[in-house]
Amino acid sequence: MAHPQNKYADFDGLRERAIALRRAGLSRRQIRDRLHVDNNDILNRLLEGEPPPEWTKRPNAKDDLRDKARELRLQGWTYDRIQVELGCSKSSISLWVRDLPTPERKKRTREEASAIAKRGWEVTLRLREEERQQTKQVAAGEIGRMSGRELFLVGVGLYWAEGSKDKPYDRRENVTFVNSDPGMIQVFLAWLDPLGVEPEHLRYCVMIHESADVTGAEQYWANLVGADRTAFNKTTIKKHNPKTVRKNVGETYRGCLTIKVRQSAELYRRIEGWWCGIVGAATSTD
Repeated sequence: MAHPQNKYADFDGLRERAIALRRAGLSRRQIRDRLHVDNNDILNRLLEGEPPPEWTKRPNAKDDLRDKARELRLQGWTYDRIQVELGCSKSSISLWVRDLPTPERKKRTREEASAIAKRGWEVTLRLREEERQQTKQVAAGEIGRMSGRELFLVGVGLYWAEGSKDKPYDRRENVTFVNSDPGMIQVFLAWLDPLGVEPEHLRYCVMIHESADVTGAEQYWANLVGADRTAFNKTTIKKHNPKTVRKNVGETYRGCLTIKVRQSAELYRRIEGWWCGIVGAATSTD
């Protein structure tokens, strides 16, 4: 079992989260409970230099919370709902309203229950999204500069995962790559460059549903790869099936881009050989 102090090992990451919560208007108690920091010295270091929210600095801030909690309790609010609204602990709420009668439970409509649940999750979801984006940014920074060999190996794996492959029953010794992710397309093209593949040997084709913005998608892919529209073959239009509920819709849907390398049988054989070499090296017991 990990030592209890290990949970504070990523102090810088924990501090960034604590500051984000502070700037979102949360109190020390709320931050402590949210991050599970039960050491006041650690909490002080996490929040060092970060001023408290204005509402916590008022002399009568707690009195205001108490009065508001009592008012909401008299309106029939539950402890959970008051806690979400005011951001204070249930123990404080219980102490403030213990002399008030327990409100009669009212049956909420589905719309009311949904609105309450949504309101209670808004702050949590926003903080989760901030954490999600922060994790991605930190991870992206861990990559740093990529060497030529690293790009070479990434490209081989990328092609073998997403590119067309030769089969004994269906000979396809040509380099063809299809993807809808702009990043995958950019990495693939960056990989082809040091392999000596000239731009004039590349042909492109957009594949997209007829219900989408076909012209906009064509222009998007042309801009992304930096190629003249003359390098593009006729766009492949997929017929729309009204019975199919598709998720890939909206402004961000631009179909897929096919990249074909002309006269690429020799290159394909080398790619297959490189992949076999990677497999052999990765599984070697030496």
